[in-house]
Amino acid sequence: MKSTTRRQFLTSAVTGGMALTGLPVISSCTAGSNSSFSSEELEARFEKLDKVLKQPVFKKNLFPSPVTIESLELLKYNNNYLCRVRSTDGAEGISVAHPDISFFYPIFLRKLRSFFIGQDARELDLILEMVIRYNLNFRLDGMCLGLPLATIEFAILDMMGKIADKPVALLIGDNLNTDVGLYMATEFRELPLEEHFAKIKEEVARYDVNALKIKVGFMWGGNRDIHYKGIPGKSEKLIPMVREHYGGNMALYADANGYYDVADTIRIGRILEENKYRYFEEPVMFNYFEDIKKVSDVLTIPIANGEQDQGFYNFRWLLANDGIDIVQPDTYYFGGFVRSMRVALMAHAFGKTCVPHMSGGGLGFLYNAIFVSSLPNADPHHEFKRFDTRVVYECPTAPPKVENGIMKAPTGPGMGVMIDPEFIAKHEAM
Repeated sequence: MKSTTRRQFLTSAVTGGMALTGLPVISSCTAGSNSSFSSEELEARFEKLDKVLKQPVFKKNLFPSPVTIESLELLKYNNNYLCRVRSTDGAEGISVAHPDISFFYPIFLRKLRSFFIGQDARELDLILEMVIRYNLNFRLDGMCLGLPLATIEFAILDMMGKIADKPVALLIGDNLNTDVGLYMATEFRELPLEEHFAKIKEEVARYDVNALKIKVGFMWGGNRDIHYKGIPGKSEKLIPMVREHYGGNMALYADANGYYDVADTIRIGRILEENKYRYFEEPVMFNYFEDIKKVSDVLTIPIANGEQDQGFYNFRWLLANDGIDIVQPDTYYFGGFVRSMRVALMAHAFGKTCVPHMSGGGLGFLYNAIFVSSLPNADPHHEFKRFDTRVVYECPTAPPKVENGIMKAPTGPGMGVMIDPEFIAKHEAM
């Protein structure tokens, strides 16, 4: 049986945003009240999710005439990558690629670009579906496909928003929530307890935030020691230490990046519950979805998952089986806004929230804010990792600042970003 605590959390988090899908929303208070369903109930839940997946996201009706893609370029300057798309009518869009495209740009150039040339950009939903099958691109699933695909999609959306004179948020959704609540995302799990805690305080002090996410567990991507076990008992001490320091007014979240097994997740989850943390992100490996459901059924703290997922299957299974409370697609890793919105809408259909993972680098902080601003089921706080960027840009409707835990989402046409023409001119086509 799901706990009252979780049901209340989810109900309050999605209040006021139930109209986007056009489908009746099943509240967590009813559909999520049992940890398992009859075969008939489960079939109905899957059918509901499949209806959401079939709904178009991109608003083709805003464009009465075809917008044929004439060219699609990947531009490079030092370690910066831009994507520029042009239509046969002279419209143009541009996006900033995730820095890790430096590993994957041949996929952009050799596996994706040719599919987009000559397509009518109004058919973006169908294009994004079919390009996965083109040249058997599904064999490349993961960041290697998602990052180039998202880079292309962002440029197309920028172009289409400029043509329609609308922000991208209104091309993929009915909402435009310009105030985006933030939590400060911190790392430092490889450090000893006191150093870790000091770094957390240092990061939080940089911005006017009232929410914070810490890392728990020992996994650290930069460590080559195969016997690395971290510091025993460190997370157990850090969790209450952070709560005691910041008090009850700071919203706290925890992320394990899949480090724990089921037993340790439950043990750590209880400590998080005692200290009133708001959700537990990736407590076990992201694709161990049966284990995710096991801990979700036991713990009252909401379970978040999805930044590593590259397809709809895990999300679909976890939502149908009520094994997840918060979906977290990364708009870069997952291949763009349209695909990520499908995940958000699946969650919305069952009264659950979306907290997209934010990729660092480039203009990830702005792109994430744009996506959040379009969501019908946004959480109170979303990931933030500073305004650091090497891109020379202006964003008149959303200057890079945080006030009382809020940043503004761009509302100008397209992505609402003006990249310095001289900066663009330094880039060369690949």
